[in-house]
Amino acid sequence: MSIPIRLILSYLSKPHQNLLNTKQLHAMITKTHLSLDPFFATKIIRYYAGNDELSSAHQLFDESPNRSIYLWNSIIRAYAKVHDFGTTFDLFRQLVRSELRPDNFTFACILRACLENDDVNGIRVNHGKVVVAGLDRDSICGSALVTVYAKMGFLDDCRKVFEGVFEPDLGTWNSIINGYGYCGFWEEGLKLFNDMRNKCIRPDGYAIVALLSALSESRLVEIGEGIHSLCVKSGFLSNAHVGSSLVTMYSKCACLDSAHKVFCSLSEPDIVTWSSLITGFANSGDISSAFIFFRDRNMLGMKPDPVLLASILVASVQLVNLGVGCEIHGYVLRHGLETDILVCSALIDMYSKCGNMDLAIQVLNALPLRNIVVYNSAISGLGSHGNPEQAFELFDELLEKGLRPDESTFSAILHACSQSGLVKEGQEYFKRMKDEFGIEPRNEHCVHMVKVLGMVGKLEEAYNFVLSLSEPVDAGIWGALLGCCEMHGNAALAETILHNLFGNQPEEHLYPVLLSKIYANNGRWDDAEKVRNDLTDRGDRKVTGFSWIGR
Repeated sequence: MSIPIRLILSYLSKPHQNLLNTKQLHAMITKTHLSLDPFFATKIIRYYAGNDELSSAHQLFDESPNRSIYLWNSIIRAYAKVHDFGTTFDLFRQLVRSELRPDNFTFACILRACLENDDVNGIRVNHGKVVVAGLDRDSICGSALVTVYAKMGFLDDCRKVFEGVFEPDLGTWNSIINGYGYCGFWEEGLKLFNDMRNKCIRPDGYAIVALLSALSESRLVEIGEGIHSLCVKSGFLSNAHVGSSLVTMYSKCACLDSAHKVFCSLSEPDIVTWSSLITGFANSGDISSAFIFFRDRNMLGMKPDPVLLASILVASVQLVNLGVGCEIHGYVLRHGLETDILVCSALIDMYSKCGNMDLAIQVLNALPLRNIVVYNSAISGLGSHGNPEQAFELFDELLEKGLRPDESTFSAILHACSQSGLVKEGQEYFKRMKDEFGIEPRNEHCVHMVKVLGMVGKLEEAYNFVLSLSEPVDAGIWGALLGCCEMHGNAALAETILHNLFGNQPEEHLYPVLLSKIYANNGRWDDAEKVRNDLTDRGDRKVTGFSWIGR
């Protein structure tokens, strides 16, 4: 064997080469005519794909006269990796028409591409091709099918495929456990996990992470603690992904002490682990701890995370402290995230809820590209601050930019109308929502419309609007109308509403209390006393009010 070939083989033994080395290798195998061998061509194509040099990879593929299935799989996988699904599926169709047959790795790649392209029909069609090819019991294809069906939420199909696989391997077990965990069915995931262990298949970190991902409620913390105990016994805590998942699980279950202990045990917690802990503190109301860890994280020079920043900004609203929000805004500017839509939407929401709409608008104006979420935040803020005209202007602007308003957009614009007593405008937007954009009114839209009419004294119109809604009418809608009755002292309509509602909603004790208050405001003391006595007779009693002031 000549020296150049030995040299080429030594290079090809490495899993990755930079682009310069790849081109040199390509030149060497071309000179020695080794490019005619599909083994060498496959290796070079993989190196090109690893450097995102798909044009050179495709050129080599086109020039290869002897194409093995491995060569086909390499070029198909290269395009699937960069989400060029058009070329991916076109190459797959060419392979099907050739003399070769797709193998299990080909189908696994195509199925993942269909998943990433949200192509349900493509998954079904290729599942049929897998069956025709006799690969439906293959562990590689089975694992891929289980994964795509699970992530699409088709758990029945997922289970059928799994049960048809002959001797599923660890990867296939992980796929189905992860599928049930992904969809929140922790009980079934745990049962499968135990079945796997009973079949003497030793679980790995992926199975543990899949189980933990399904536990997100405080009532499930004992299950999580059991899995944590297994991790300690089995030595899984050295796995960074398992440690991160434990922190996330405890944070979601509001067990922050346990989350913190696991966090401190990790040698190098990654950005996901930091974000899980900080978000957990923020969601549990311990805003001070959330900010302390946020600052500690920043001191370590970790990469800024837009999702975490948005969570922290939401939490800062609870402090009603504009200074904290401004500090985070400064961090955003220092790290060049002022054009990130998620972060800017949270900044707009934070500034508006902290009472500074001018700064919220400044953030909006500095954003070159805006999506519907950003517009919704700004419109909602302007409505809450009594600036309906600016809210209307932003609504027109988003239409001019070709954006389509959604349910939240109309909720924000109707809120703006109700806050400013704009009946005509509110009715117009409500009509446009249904007729022009085909959005069916939800409870929140109806509540806003009741307030649009009721807060300016149009109580009969508001009542007729509620009666026009399909049954059953949500208690919140009736509650909004009762609130308007209290505002205008209309005890007669309140009585009618309560008569319609109270029989079906006996647990809504605030409504009789509200009626009693309306009677009292109108000087009808006997009626007020009667309502309260009725509550007492039923065993319902309003908690006596008290204040910490002066104690």
